[in-house]
Amino acid sequence: MQTTTALVTGANKGIGYEIAAGLGALGWSVGVGARDPERLRVAVEKLQAGGVDAFAVPLDVTDDASVAAAARLVEERGGLDVLVNNAGVVGGESQQPSTADLEGMRTAVETNVFGVVRVTNALLPLLRRSASPRIVNVSSSVGSLTRQSAGGEQAGPISIAYSPTKTYLNAVTVQYARELAGTGILVNAGCPGYCATDLNGFRGHRTPQQGAAIAVHLATLPDDGPSGGFFQDDDVVPW
Repeated sequence: MQTTTALVTGANKGIGYEIAAGLGALGWSVGVGARDPERLRVAVEKLQAGGVDAFAVPLDVTDDASVAAAARLVEERGGLDVLVNNAGVVGGESQQPSTADLEGMRTAVETNVFGVVRVTNALLPLLRRSASPRIVNVSSSVGSLTRQSAGGEQAGPISIAYSPTKTYLNAVTVQYARELAGTGILVNAGCPGYCATDLNGFRGHRTPQQGAAIAVHLATLPDDGPSGGFFQDDDVVPW
């Protein structure tokens, strides 16, 4: 039987690492995408020690040459069935609109949105060759305009950089799903929930393993599964 191969960006730690571990536990071959060479090496070795068929993919999602090189590496290994766009940044410490850090905002958009488009487009030719291709974009419920407008706990804190990039990512997800409708490539966004990771100073109440579950679920959807949706656990998240 042919092995299913996945690439997870930002997979050297936190939720991305747990997504790689979860897919690896299914017997998949998993490309671990990360830009820090030492953290990448450690993550791959740890996954391999746990029985995962993991391989290193040096990858900076903000760099064209790095993404192109990653695509070539994955192709040389035989192709790709599932892409999980997990890499993300907060976008600076100041998240109040009135004191916005414009450079931080640019960094957030470049990583959380343009990085997803850059990586997805580079890997699409490989995904088109797969029998059951899937694209999973790791988003956040704070990107939901419905929840932001309603306010309350589900809206999360005021965020001029991070939350809007997830809203943008959700919109990008829908556009890919529309373009790829009928090709067999299912494209969905998933929210891990508020997980304890270094992105939020480990303040989250969920574990990275719990957060990874939605990405693993969307990566393993049946061929008649949904596309263009936004999901968390067993629920649909409102746009």
